[in-house]
Amino acid sequence: MERTHIAILGRCNAGKSTLVNRITGQDVSIVSDTRGTTTDPVQKAIEINGLGAATIIDTPGIDDDTLLGNERVARISKMLDKTDIAVLLLTSEECNAEIGLIEECRVREIPVVAALAHIDSIDDYPTLQNTLSERLGREVIAISALTGEGIDNLIEKIVTLRSTEERLITEGFCQAGDCVLLVMPQDKSAPKGRLIQPQVQTIRELLDRGCTPICCTPGHMAETLAALVGPPKLIITDSQAFAEVYKLKPTESTLTSFSILFARYKGDISLFVDGAKVLDSLTSSSRILIAEACTHTPQHEDIGRVKLPRLLRKRFGETLHIDIVSGADYPEDLTSYDLVIHCGACMFNRKHVLSRIERARQQGVAITNYGVILATLTGILERVKID
Repeated sequence: MERTHIAILGRCNAGKSTLVNRITGQDVSIVSDTRGTTTDPVQKAIEINGLGAATIIDTPGIDDDTLLGNERVARISKMLDKTDIAVLLLTSEECNAEIGLIEECRVREIPVVAALAHIDSIDDYPTLQNTLSERLGREVIAISALTGEGIDNLIEKIVTLRSTEERLITEGFCQAGDCVLLVMPQDKSAPKGRLIQPQVQTIRELLDRGCTPICCTPGHMAETLAALVGPPKLIITDSQAFAEVYKLKPTESTLTSFSILFARYKGDISLFVDGAKVLDSLTSSSRILIAEACTHTPQHEDIGRVKLPRLLRKRFGETLHIDIVSGADYPEDLTSYDLVIHCGACMFNRKHVLSRIERARQQGVAITNYGVILATLTGILERVKID
């Protein structure tokens, strides 16, 4: 299950940092009466009962008028790219800026929980609470991050909003009782001593769904298949091992990849497949952007920095222009590119991936992902399950 990203928004001194510290039970954010104390978004990973894994994000004030205030407020907009739920704190009847922020969240399809903060210091807070509810046209709950009053209600609202959307990685690919073979290369590009996030997350989901996951490396796939009573219902492989695994795949088994599963889970698989069709029109002078979510140190035979560029230049020529970005780096203007190839985004939540897809779509730039492009380049896209 991916982490739910919860952004705490509001004016300077609205109590955002105090609320973050209250929810997390730790002194994550610096608390001060000085305006602009929170200079950059601060994130804390936690577990919330009834919700699961979450990331709480403390943000600068939306009315920050300090020297770097405009830049800090601009970062709030970028933070909304990956926000699943927004908690908006209010402190007075003056709420024009908050109304504008609610509208921005509506356009971005981000649900908002509005809360009147500092009720421990407001004599007649129910009256102000009702006034704000009328002005905003929505429920406004009352909380005090200092005393803890109303915090349980706030968390309950957050859990209720998130529980309406539950997605499965392997939905439609298998069901309870099925044997699923996971073929996972453990070469020099794999992290030492651990599995990567998509593998861990998929194995856990298969166990939760009552399936029987069997794991092996590509080099031991033949022996693993021979040891099974019958062919597995589903085979999930790393994209880079597509061709090797396909040669050994039993006729009765369905084949897909972690990248394709996560393209469905976190992005738009149909749009990614359409984006890969741009390969038919690329030339040696085309421009491609490869976008990675994580910021790992490049490894030998790295898929994004080595294997994909090599495959693409083999097909289109050495003069093919390829730019590579990672982590939070993603150009605002994509129009100079003919194609964007995104990684499986195991380190991003779905909201973040969809925001990147939407930017490409609005600018008329084709976008696809590692799994789809590798299946296309190796000629087996039509022979693997994508949806």
